[in-house]
Amino acid sequence: RGAARAMGSGVISLRFQDRGAAGNSPPPLLYIEWRNRRKPAVGKRTPLFAVHKEAGARIVDFGGWDMPVHYGSQIEEHDAVRHDAGMFDVSHMTVVDITGADAGTYLSGLLANDSGRLKEPGKALYSCMLNEAGGVIDDLIVYFLANDWYRVVVNAATREKDLAWMKRRAGDVNVVIAEREDTAMIAVQGPRAREKGASLLPQAAQKEALALRPFFAGEFGDLFVGRTGYTGEDGWEIICLADQAAGYWRALQDAGVQPCGLGARDTLRLEAGMNLYGSDMDETTSPLESGLAWTVAFEPEDRNFIGREALEKQKTAGVPRKFVGLVLEDRGVLRGHQRVVADGLADGEITSGTFSPTLKRSIALARVPAELGGRCQVDIRGKLLHARVVKPPFVRHGKAQIAL
Repeated sequence: RGAARAMGSGVISLRFQDRGAAGNSPPPLLYIEWRNRRKPAVGKRTPLFAVHKEAGARIVDFGGWDMPVHYGSQIEEHDAVRHDAGMFDVSHMTVVDITGADAGTYLSGLLANDSGRLKEPGKALYSCMLNEAGGVIDDLIVYFLANDWYRVVVNAATREKDLAWMKRRAGDVNVVIAEREDTAMIAVQGPRAREKGASLLPQAAQKEALALRPFFAGEFGDLFVGRTGYTGEDGWEIICLADQAAGYWRALQDAGVQPCGLGARDTLRLEAGMNLYGSDMDETTSPLESGLAWTVAFEPEDRNFIGREALEKQKTAGVPRKFVGLVLEDRGVLRGHQRVVADGLADGEITSGTFSPTLKRSIALARVPAELGGRCQVDIRGKLLHARVVKPPFVRHGKAQIAL
């Protein structure tokens, strides 16, 4: 009989008991110790990593980054955002400034949504960046700051790929694509997030910052504040200088904002029906089959953005799959890659699934045949369980958006 236990990083102790020992004497034990001389892999770290460690956060690998998954209770962190205010370190995301006389023209061809609609300083736009086949290279937010200056925020896991693509597509146009490695980013989310977040700003700037409309941003001293987010709640995403991030994080904590990790971020965004790159869409799927048709601007007709021809062909032929929400009606938990089944139709697949802390139901996003109606089944460990098809979001501004 053997037992194994960890004895610190890279060390395993095996203990074997000799069953043949006789009499009342204690059985002999054999200990074998294996020691891994290699140091454990260390991922990339944000400017707030030390603060997370001090707070006792559980750190996990997230796309090559060492990030906090929770600080003790994922459910408490989720509820803090739904009912009060929570904050997330999103400094692993990439801030890119695009400047130059041709910046607007360049982005108009790069993005599926029409950045030409951005006329007012600070206005933000959500868009996909596509390949020629119409697949999603990444989803991002672009801010219009001036005719020759845009700010783009892209995902962490796609950082190198995105930058290489953006630079390659620039060709010989008059643009400069500059990654802002000197910045950090904190998302403050929840019904009281802006009220508490305003404590970071000078008194004279607070009124103006609190007056920002949704999907607008402004600069307030060293802080770039955007009224955007990824939780289905109101709030700000704050870009600051990297060496000031720890001070701002602690100031927000002193103002009563709950630190939150990746676990709560995922349950919140899924309740809000928001896609996660790499799970709900990628380079093999188009926006039209990922619930993101609303982010594609086919007008004006002469805007020849990358991927347009492929999307138009898909529309003409008929999009074969659609993106839906599911609510499990039997006992169980919906997870990514589970099979969605309906009589007479090809199988679909769950792309993201979880138990919703707000709804007390298991919910999911799924890509399914376009003909699927209001009911289906999900294969969970070989059992077909019943689920209802709904239109996301599941939760918005703390309230259920579906019938329970």
